[in-house]
Amino acid sequence: MRTAVVVGAGVGGLAAAGGLARGGWHVTLLERADRLRGGGAAQLIWPNGVRALDALGLSLGDVAFPLPAGGVRRPDGRWLVEPGPAPVDALAVVAAGGALPMPSAARVAPVLVHADDLHDTLMAGLGDKIEIRTATTITTVRTGEAERPAVGTAKHTFEADLIVAADGARSAIRRRLAPQSQVMSAGYTAWRAVVPWYRAPSVSAAGDQLGSGQRFTHAALGERGTSGGSTRGGIYWVAIVPGAQRPESPAAQLALLRRWFSGWQDPVAELLEATEPEDLVQQPGEELVPLPPSFGVRMGGGGFVLLGDAAHVATPTLTQGACLAFEDAATLAVLMRSATPDGNLDLRLAEYTAARRDRAAHVARLSRRLGKLVHARGWFGVRARDLALARFSPLDRAAAAVHAWTPPAL
Repeated sequence: MRTAVVVGAGVGGLAAAGGLARGGWHVTLLERADRLRGGGAAQLIWPNGVRALDALGLSLGDVAFPLPAGGVRRPDGRWLVEPGPAPVDALAVVAAGGALPMPSAARVAPVLVHADDLHDTLMAGLGDKIEIRTATTITTVRTGEAERPAVGTAKHTFEADLIVAADGARSAIRRRLAPQSQVMSAGYTAWRAVVPWYRAPSVSAAGDQLGSGQRFTHAALGERGTSGGSTRGGIYWVAIVPGAQRPESPAAQLALLRRWFSGWQDPVAELLEATEPEDLVQQPGEELVPLPPSFGVRMGGGGFVLLGDAAHVATPTLTQGACLAFEDAATLAVLMRSATPDGNLDLRLAEYTAARRDRAAHVARLSRRLGKLVHARGWFGVRARDLALARFSPLDRAAAAVHAWTPPAL
């Protein structure tokens, strides 16, 4: 029996654990929290993420909602990019040079899904054959050539043919395998929340506003009235502000956001006023530099795999974190179906690196470039950005390549 230990039960870890189990691996899933739970707020799943989930045999079904069409405005209400008829991110279109040239047959709509609903879908995909251990914090990583790979706590050691590091941006396993890779600040912080319908009675549709270094985006999560008083439907918003993570309480952070975005066009003030402190999810803008040289490493009688933020952290401008983790999990599941520890595991680990590293580096580069445009500051920077957006000037050929990813096949 081929064995795998997946460290981390975020969206990437859950997707990878389910994919490996369906491929015939005996999987143990380790999570440091005391229980498995969603990440809060909502997730934007772009076409590449939808395809990756489909390749993993997972369907979001009726808990995912098409991203409404929206344009880009200045805080004073002036349009920079008029709303289009199709549900696409106007800023991503600009980054692609004015279009997303995908064949109509391959077109997949981006969707919004509440983080708790996404978590439930991934949990359902685990099946009943995976061993789950919570409250398990990894403190040791065994990488000797004479033994099988293993990770351990103060009391237990977990060894397996394959160790999957899905333990986030500050991965303990990555620090051991690739200590030269460091998480660097992008110079801004994002806050996300979902405001239930009943708290924002006059807000609907979607929109994007850009100020000097600041950005506020909102989109409807579902249709008004379909979820009643449920907190899983409503208006999803994201606010981005220059600076590092804030150490204050959520209530103090919310007060700061209301002050920073004071005077912006509706519905910014209404959404911030309707938000409760417990709704807030703070996310630092970060990037992993440099990327680890290998995402799959042969070690002793098995190997290690880096997945999701443990392998690559891109700035959140292109909102590709979850989608790239799903791509990783789908690629890993395909490659490991026929992998054997005493046979072709070396080859499969090398193929995983080849399939994922260049892709992750490309997305990180494009997200960084787009972030410099979107978060321009100062009179000259903002003026140049606004002109570029208004004219759809070719900037980076970004979103087309990002969203057009297709799963590997063996």
